[in-house]
Amino acid sequence: MPKKIIVVKIGGSTLGKHDTTLVDLVELQKQGNSLVVVHGGAQVASDWLARLSIPTSFVDGLRVTDAESLKVVTAVLSGLVNKELVVAIQALGGRAVGLSGCDGNLLWTIMKNPELGYVGEIVTVDPAPLKLLLKESYMPMVAPISFGSVEGRVMLLNVNGDAAAGEIAAALTADKLIFLTDVDGVRDASGRVISRLNITEARALLRSEVATGGMVPKIEASIKALATVSTVHIIDGRMSHALPSVIAGESERSQLGGTSIVPG
Repeated sequence: MPKKIIVVKIGGSTLGKHDTTLVDLVELQKQGNSLVVVHGGAQVASDWLARLSIPTSFVDGLRVTDAESLKVVTAVLSGLVNKELVVAIQALGGRAVGLSGCDGNLLWTIMKNPELGYVGEIVTVDPAPLKLLLKESYMPMVAPISFGSVEGRVMLLNVNGDAAAGEIAAALTADKLIFLTDVDGVRDASGRVISRLNITEARALLRSEVATGGMVPKIEASIKALATVSTVHIIDGRMSHALPSVIAGESERSQLGGTSIVPG
């Protein structure tokens, strides 16, 4: 019987804050879980852009990416951040291979919006390279850099990491998609964390603009993933052992909090 696949999106905002994410990923892999990790690194990219005096801005949680920004973001996410994560996993005894969305035709995109510049909207996912790595018991670590056609030219395009995680989870028919972030879940209009949402309720949060900023692409990605994924969890990755707790099941999550989004 094929192993169930778990897709985990880790944000750069949680890593390095005394979290246990990397240790947990390695332990879960050793237990026989098939894990695909999609990582962010927006703050590291912003730091490098600032060092190079390249201005940066965001629209609805998405980075506006001009030609110079694209070079830096590609180098930082697909290079520095991706390889540091791979080395960290391997140093802990795990088995990992780093790649980006442009490797193996993984993520084919089109330009999402001229206002955003060289930012891709995913139109095709080829999960074959991920399946090959999982078959050999490796943990793919995916950087959110894609490729696509812009005015007849095939080139690199930046892509939101949350969107990449949602599309990859859907393409793999993953069992779970888990977002490890730096907030404690999706909040309602009064500011309280919503423990459980269905797709209809999630869409209503987007329409009403109760969900803002970086939560918008997470909810949009969750809705996309739920075409094939049974449950999406958005949890605070800064909490100790948050990841194995949510994988263990609902009954063991009383202290974890976060938001679960389900079909329906």
